[in-house]
Amino acid sequence: MIPRLDHREGMPAALRGAIIALGNFDGFHLGHQAVAGEALRWAKAEGRPGIVATFDPHPVRHFAPDAPPFRLTTLDQRQDLFEAAGADAMLVFHFDGALAGTTAEDFVGELLARQLGVAGVVTGEDFTFGKGRAGNVAVLAELARTNGMAARAVGPVADHGEVVSSSRIRDLLKAGDCPGAAELLTRPFAIRGLVQHGAKLGRSIGYPTVNLELGSYLRPRYGIYAVTARLPDGSVVPGAANLGVRPSFDPPVELLETFLFDWSGDLYGAEIEVALHHYLRPEAKFDTLEALTAQMERDCDAARGLLA
Repeated sequence: MIPRLDHREGMPAALRGAIIALGNFDGFHLGHQAVAGEALRWAKAEGRPGIVATFDPHPVRHFAPDAPPFRLTTLDQRQDLFEAAGADAMLVFHFDGALAGTTAEDFVGELLARQLGVAGVVTGEDFTFGKGRAGNVAVLAELARTNGMAARAVGPVADHGEVVSSSRIRDLLKAGDCPGAAELLTRPFAIRGLVQHGAKLGRSIGYPTVNLELGSYLRPRYGIYAVTARLPDGSVVPGAANLGVRPSFDPPVELLETFLFDWSGDLYGAEIEVALHHYLRPEAKFDTLEALTAQMERDCDAARGLLA
């Protein structure tokens, strides 16, 4: 696993002089991958460390703490994605009042140049930074030059004539369009977390589930999904999942509940990752357990067919 660095702790000596990709990179979609790819190619060409940076908490969470959950990835997921892209480390800018109040000049001169020893930085063309978002790519380029650094900006990436963006992916997921989101992410949207103890109602009707809390993740469209789950041993198991509040049961509890096909075991307390491949139908309330289990059987058949 690549190192996870905290901007407040400075840069290890071996990683000073790095080229960094700088952005939120939530989701690490095609556009983010283009920015990171440019930074990592540049670093390799100059024999320098290549680092992908991210902000956590997301700046939106700092400025609008009551905003509904919207994250597409956790820090752990981003760390895995950055490593797979070829980064030597992940740098986390801890976004708090101190960072929010840092001027554009101090962000580049004091933080990037002196504290972190950055040699070059790559951003997207729409990148803004500094107190009051006073900095943009033109300001970054000028400040970098005066502080002995270099800066590059990467233009937007388009898909089907539209710019790839995290907000576009969120809209697709809220509409239940898993393949559309996966095309822009280059992988299915996936929720990672620790398996929770539930009410064990599924077990009583022959459909035991592994349950994950949704935490800070975006809420995709509530309903039934064809999914795959990556288990702690690395195996990937197909299944069907209910994402929502289970209207047939009281009290309503927001969960991702996954029934794994042809698998049995104890996963309580283990970390798994469930990827959403296809949206099958909305949540529904059933008057009897017999009606519910009959529908679950149809859902599992449909999921098996789609995942085959």
